Amino acid sequence: MDTASPEELRGLFLFESLDEEKLGWLSECGTVEAFPENGVICAQGDPAEFLYVLLDGEMVMTQTVRGHAVEVSRTSRPGTYGGAVQAYLGDKIEQKYQHTLRATGPARVFRLPARKFSKAVRKWFPMGAHLLEGIFFGMSNARRIVDQRERLTALGTLTAGLTHELNNPAAAAARASAELGDRLLASQRTLADLAAQGVDCTHLSALVSLRPALPAPPGGRRSPLEVSDAEDELGDWLEDHGVGEAWDLAPGLVSAGIGIEQAEEVAGAAGEHLPAAMRWLAEVLEVAQLQAEISDAMGRITALLDSARQYSQLDRAAYQRADLRELLDSTLTMLKRKFGPDVTVKVDYDESLPPVPVYAAELNQVWTNLIVNALQAMQGSGTLTVRTARENDHALVEIGDTGVGIPEENLDRIYTPFFTTKPVGEGTGLGLDISWRIVVGRHGGDIRVRSLPGDTRFQVLLPLTEPDTADSAS
Repeated sequence: MDTASPEELRGLFLFESLDEEKLGWLSECGTVEAFPENGVICAQGDPAEFLYVLLDGEMVMTQTVRGHAVEVSRTSRPGTYGGAVQAYLGDKIEQKYQHTLRATGPARVFRLPARKFSKAVRKWFPMGAHLLEGIFFGMSNARRIVDQRERLTALGTLTAGLTHELNNPAAAAARASAELGDRLLASQRTLADLAAQGVDCTHLSALVSLRPALPAPPGGRRSPLEVSDAEDELGDWLEDHGVGEAWDLAPGLVSAGIGIEQAEEVAGAAGEHLPAAMRWLAEVLEVAQLQAEISDAMGRITALLDSARQYSQLDRAAYQRADLRELLDSTLTMLKRKFGPDVTVKVDYDESLPPVPVYAAELNQVWTNLIVNALQAMQGSGTLTVRTARENDHALVEIGDTGVGIPEENLDRIYTPFFTTKPVGEGTGLGLDISWRIVVGRHGGDIRVRSLPGDTRFQVLLPLTEPDTADSAS
């Protein structure tokens, strides 16, 4: 088989510092293989048996993610390598190709057996081999530990946000519940007073059944001036009919929808006992209002718990079709506590966007990372924009902010593990790395970023179709 001469190998940046003996050894141990256009040099998942070094032509590196081939890099630079790049680790890891190399046109590639490559690295660069091994396992362990910490932090954000949001409706329900007992006792005493005043059973029955039969309150929201006029009108009517504390009763009655028409109905049922009957009605209406407050508070609590369940996806299969609007709304609800008074949230959802096959809980972590980063970039003041749209055969989710932006020199590094522009102790540098791995690694999508001062946009692209190889049960 053909091989590359020591002179040709010396011209490659990968081997340029090797001496004649090492170049000669490589020339003897390696072979040259020609690939046609679209020829597969090595395939992801196959046993990693060779290190490949480009001599001439062009090749592209791709990774298959849930049935989608994601292009990682494309190069025509001689000396670029791929394949069994971790052969120096030997049996300490499973030696399989982590990517696919494909020739985009006719190409020549130098091929070195993985075992010989491993032997050369350990013999020629023993200290380097130990350092690389330490870096590989150290980074893997650190990433796993910090990844777990990031997930715990996200859980803490969920818990803190949920606790904060639940506090108000829970307190309102507790207050209304406490007052409800007092108002029920008061209405019962007033009804007993009516009976003691000699109101016969027919009139009592008419009063008790009156409240559900009263005409409905006026529709629409009334202005403060209209409410004040209604209170004055009812107060005058009550005074004219001998009802004591008329001006104290009127506001509560009006807020419950009672006007002159409804008051006339009460007068017809109560007769000469109208003052006591109006007091009883006011207490009954207050009971109804307290019940409505409790119902509203419990509805808010239920809605918050639904958002929390949607956010955490505790009741969903790991992989299934989901409405991106629901995922984004639940994340915004969970992060509401982090929005300052000077932050405006704008949403622009494409109503025609169909449900997307996703790992919903993991995507909610992506939204959390991107939104929290946007809030930090705006430093408490600005506009957060959340938008969905369709881009060809992908769903697009765009999260934008009006913050300081990302310096151009950092744009190529933001997805690098442990890279962060935040002060020490405030960032791990894994938020965007985790987001990248979830979107690209788990969903076969992509993340793009466009940033200028006052206009930063992260765009997440997700395939609209589920690949045939998707493991929807996992």
